[in-house]
Order: sequence, then C-alpha cells, then structure tokens
Amino acid sequence: MSCWDEWVEQALSRLDSMKILRSLRPIHYPNHPFEIEPKTDNALQVFDEMRQWDRASVEIEISESTFQRWVEDVPSSGDDLTCDNEDSECELGLRKLLLFSGNDYLGLSSHPAVANAATKVVQAHGMGPRGSALICGYTTYHRLLESCLAESKNKEDCLLCPTGFSANMAFMTVAGYVGSLSAVNVTDCQDGVAIFSDALNHASIIDGIRLAERQGYVQVFIYRHCDMKHLNELLLTCTMKKKVVVTDSLFSMDGDYAPMVQLSKLRKKHGFLLVVDDAHGTLVCGKNGGGVPEQFGCADDVDICIGTLSKAVGCHGGFIACSKRWKQLIQSRGRAFIFSTSTPVPIIAAAHAAVVVAKKETWRRKAIWNRVQEFRTLTGIPITSHIISLIVGSEEQALKASRHMLKCGFHITAIRPPTVPPNLCRLRITLSAAHTKNDIRKLTFALSQCISLRESGYFYTNGTPKL
Repeated sequence: MSCWDEWVEQALSRLDSMKILRSLRPIHYPNHPFEIEPKTDNALQVFDEMRQWDRASVEIEISESTFQRWVEDVPSSGDDLTCDNEDSECELGLRKLLLFSGNDYLGLSSHPAVANAATKVVQAHGMGPRGSALICGYTTYHRLLESCLAESKNKEDCLLCPTGFSANMAFMTVAGYVGSLSAVNVTDCQDGVAIFSDALNHASIIDGIRLAERQGYVQVFIYRHCDMKHLNELLLTCTMKKKVVVTDSLFSMDGDYAPMVQLSKLRKKHGFLLVVDDAHGTLVCGKNGGGVPEQFGCADDVDICIGTLSKAVGCHGGFIACSKRWKQLIQSRGRAFIFSTSTPVPIIAAAHAAVVVAKKETWRRKAIWNRVQEFRTLTGIPITSHIISLIVGSEEQALKASRHMLKCGFHITAIRPPTVPPNLCRLRITLSAAHTKNDIRKLTFALSQCISLRESGYFYTNGTPKL
C-alpha cells in the first residue's frame, strides 16, 4: 500500500468513526410510456391534468441489495447494482418506492414535451458544440432560454451557468472584484465590499464568499438566520460603502422563507445590493411561477436572482437573472462561468421546454400547493412550503425513522451532521405536483408510526454561522 493509500484509509476511518461516511444508493426507473404521438410542428404539447408519465418523477425502484445495505446503514459507493446496464431485465428483487426526497417539484423531468425537445435537438445536433460559452459553447438555444428566464424573473437579462453552484461561485467572486477596484493600494476601511450572509445560506454561497474573501477586499458579516434586527445592527455599524446582502429565498434544510418584505425595507434604508438564491422557489412560488420574490411582491427589489434548472425545471444547470451591466461583468470576470464548458444543447432545449410548459400548465403549481395544504391538515403541522423539515433529534433517531419509512415504501433520507447541527437531525420531505392526495395520506400514516408529528420540530430557526 502506498503512502497515499494509507492516508486515504486514515481519512475514511476518521469519517467512519464520526459516522459521516456518505453512500450512493442507485435507483431504477420503471417504464412509464408517454403513449402519445409527438406533434409534427414546433408547438409544445401541454395537458390540463396529471398523466401517467408524471408519476415517473416520484415512482422509483431499488434493488434488494441496495435496500438491505440502506436498512443496515452499510456504506456504499454505488456498486450494489443487480443489472449490468439499464436495458437489462432486472425486475426480480426490485422494491417499489415513492420518492419524497427529490427536487423535481413540478414533475417536469418526465414530461413528453421536455423529452421531445431534448430528443429533437440531439438528433439534429448531437450534444452541440463542446466549449466554454465565451469560445464556442453559446448557441441560439442558450440565448432563447436566457430570455425566457429573464422574463420569468422580471429582470433585464440572464446568464446561464453550468450549475446553480457555479452561478453562486461566479457572482460572489465578481462581487469581490468590484470591491477591489477602489481598494487597490488604499487602506481606507470604507473601501472594498461588505457581504452580509444569512447563517443558513446554501454551501455554494458560503464557498463563493470564501473564495471572494481570498481576494483581500471583502469583509464578511454573518447575521442570525432570518434575524432582520441583527442584520440591521450589522449594517448600521458597517462603514463600508459597497454592501451586499445575500440570502436563500427558501431554505433547503428548513423549508422556511427569507423575510423578503423586511429585506426590501432594509434595502431601501441602507442601499445595499440584494442577492437572492431562488433555487427552491423558481416556477413553484408566485402567481406566475416567478419565485419567492414574486410571491411576496418584492421582485423589483431583488437586484440579482440566482437560480437552478435542476429542481422545478426538472433538468440541469444554473442561471443569474440580472441587469445587462451585471451580466457583462460576470461573463467577463466570473471564473466559475468563464472556465466551465457550457451546458449541452439538448439539456438547454429541454429546460426551455420545461419553463414554457410550467407557465402553460398552471395546474402543476396548484397541485403542489394542494399537497402542502393536505399535509398541513392531516398532521396539524403548520408548514408553509413544499419542503418539510421534521426534526427528530439524534442521529440514531433520524436513521431509525428513515429506515422505518424505507420499509413502508418511501424514499426519505435522514439529514445528519455536518449538514445540520448535532441533535437537530431530521427527516427532510419534499412534495411534488406528481404526488396525489392518497400519497400524502399514506405518507402521514407511515410517519405517525415512527415519530410524534405534533411534538416534532418542523423547522430550525436558531442557526449558528457556518462561516
């Protein structure tokens, strides 16, 4: 064994002793045929109610070996597949599960219009030109999707990024660059840029801020989770002219919203740049699917809206909705954008189709909010979004609850440290427009058998800074 093998083994042993070794649990997709003939013209096919293919986004299968490893909490690197490839017959030993842990909130990943858009483009152009957007990877398909997203977010323009993670990384480093412009060879504490970040912001924001800090012209202030009084105090004591406040719109591990109205008021008072990561609100929240800012009537007060195409859009990628000036700056200085290969054209075409379908099939937004209301009624837990965080306590309690739900036929994972603090381990449940009222009944019944729903915490609001 080489020295590096030894060191890696030591690292793995340490993670194992801390119980934070993570596993890959491969899933199988049952066949859900579209059963429709694609249109010969360019019109997208839309429907006024749930169809058979919509269930493909929430009905999955896992092999018996995967099931056993999961139940016994045996670490896996994904090597417990029972089939050599996806085309093999592997119905023997598969367990059916209802997925309540995915991010395909509107069930668009299995929509025939989305699949047909990708198929049409891949047959015509393959995967498209392979290169960064500034070289040869930016196409008319990318531009069409950018325009569509800019309109949805009520912004002047939009820049596509390979992932939502890279979108946050690109913006934060550019914010640091702006801070450096007036701070070169100057020691005045008013120069540079001050970034104010919610304590429970997503890891991509945190890593982006860390990278921006390394430029030397950024000061970071962490305010307590959704605590506007604390944020106001930090803003009042900061003498720096350039201020940025960044927050998730809907927090992924807690299911609660950023106080958008109060943030808008503070923006008017202090004149900071308001940056919102609307990853979990895009297409789901707001009358027109414009996201959390639209839902709270604050879209015009958000300067930069960052989002993803891998959740409600049901595809892959990220974006930054902003002004044309900001777009020009980010595409010129945002290294996570500049040095990444652009998203393949079939994925872009599929994402554009998904955004269009989401606007036309308004029943999907109504359906997911109906599921939220049904869960609230059946459990008495006053949830306010499609992300449900049920705090059960210790890591062992969370794993036990997750195993119980798995045996009952539900794919729900336990969220443990370091993602959440010790003794605040939880079951994270996500609802989808592809779920039915009967699915919610079965879910709440199974949950009631492993945790006390009326006594469990349902979100976490007293976070400590992650930076």
